[in-house]
Amino acid sequence: MHIFNANINGWSSWGRVFQSIKDFEPLIKYIFNRHNLPFKEIEHCMPGTNAVFKVGDFVVKIFAPKESGMDTDSDYKTELFGIERANRLGISVPQLLASGTAEDKYVFHYLIMEHISGGSFGQLESGMTDEEKIEFGKKLREITDRMNTPCERFNHIDVINRALHCERWSKFPLSFQNERKEYLKQYKITAPVYVHGDLNPDNVWIDAKGKLYIIDFADAVLAPSEYELAAVVCELFCFEKPYMDGYFGEYDAVKFTEKCFDGLLLHDFGYNIIRCNLGHIDEITSLAVLRERLYTSIKNNKGWEPG
Repeated sequence: MHIFNANINGWSSWGRVFQSIKDFEPLIKYIFNRHNLPFKEIEHCMPGTNAVFKVGDFVVKIFAPKESGMDTDSDYKTELFGIERANRLGISVPQLLASGTAEDKYVFHYLIMEHISGGSFGQLESGMTDEEKIEFGKKLREITDRMNTPCERFNHIDVINRALHCERWSKFPLSFQNERKEYLKQYKITAPVYVHGDLNPDNVWIDAKGKLYIIDFADAVLAPSEYELAAVVCELFCFEKPYMDGYFGEYDAVKFTEKCFDGLLLHDFGYNIIRCNLGHIDEITSLAVLRERLYTSIKNNKGWEPG
């Protein structure tokens, strides 16, 4: 008799169940009982790759099993390492209360963390004043200055090799694909640092006192600092001036274009970031077009608007 009874065979099947309270409730009850934690009503959290639910004052994250097609062992270990490292560096993260593996119909790795009151940056930023945006930029800079520092290897991801073989980039015009591959083949990483890898609006939380928390470290890698910068500038800040001023102070648009340019070409989510912030991919036929759009957006503090 299994605790979890839904069927998982490939990514599409995981996508059908990973937000299902009904399917996960017995497994969550079992996990909470294992760690002597009070079980309460299950609520949905912001959807992502894994199954994440709010249970009373806790958040439980259940990693997709290998039958989904995901490398869950690596994601789980990477997340644990990121939380522990953040704690050592004095970076605010939700308190980790329990972690482990439930072997049932499938093998599920899981984490149980405190729930942070307040909300994600994505939920709160529309109500921020310019002064609050500047302050947010300053606080985030303090965090990334601590986080994006040299670190021992914690997974086996080679970001250049992964970037060269990432299938998402095949949606760009062939001329762009070929230029990008040649560019990356010549690219040398001289000073790799720890990067979170996914500082998007859902993964930066702000509590009731304005304190910033970082969540979801599963996409962390060793990479150039530009890797982190590209996502922060293009996706988190969307080039908006108050955030940029708070984070950088005075900055040179040409200099930061080149840094973000390299970061985007390397980034595992680079395709998504470009598509959402720099225009229709069919129009980006060369590296020169991408560089110009990036420079224009940084200079004008505004993302690209489709024609």
